Amino acid sequence: MIRWCVLAILIGLCLSSCTNTQKRTAVVFHKTHELKKANAPFSDVVQVGDMFYLSGQIGMNHTTRTLVPGGITAETKQALENIKAVLEQHGLDMFDVVKCTVILKDINDFKAFNKVYTTYFPQKPARTTFAASGLAVGAKIEIECVAVLSKT
Repeated sequence: MIRWCVLAILIGLCLSSCTNTQKRTAVVFHKTHELKKANAPFSDVVQVGDMFYLSGQIGMNHTTRTLVPGGITAETKQALENIKAVLEQHGLDMFDVVKCTVILKDINDFKAFNKVYTTYFPQKPARTTFAASGLAVGAKIEIECVAVLSKT
């Protein structure tokens, strides 16, 4: 009988120890650094540990809240500059980006988009690119990213 009691106590301690050592990673829904987007129904960045999930950015000039003129090349550059600005607000840079998802309004813009994109990401993060009609405010491109805070 004593052996069973000791065994039950040991099992209970083991189970208690196992569940107490598993910590939940904090999720932080960061507020935007763009005052005009303060009431947007989404976060610019959600942080889970060292991972940063950026919402999609389009080629919008955030000062005027309008798309930049000049088509896919100009919109791609602006979207990437917007991403760069969001990253910098959190102590990150373009080299911390490990994954991008790119949505083009027209897949025929792929070559022009890619020419600009490669100048921002020489490290070649993983990427998915596809076309879809009906991007926000008539944009030609939207780019979202995942970045990892490096420990260097």
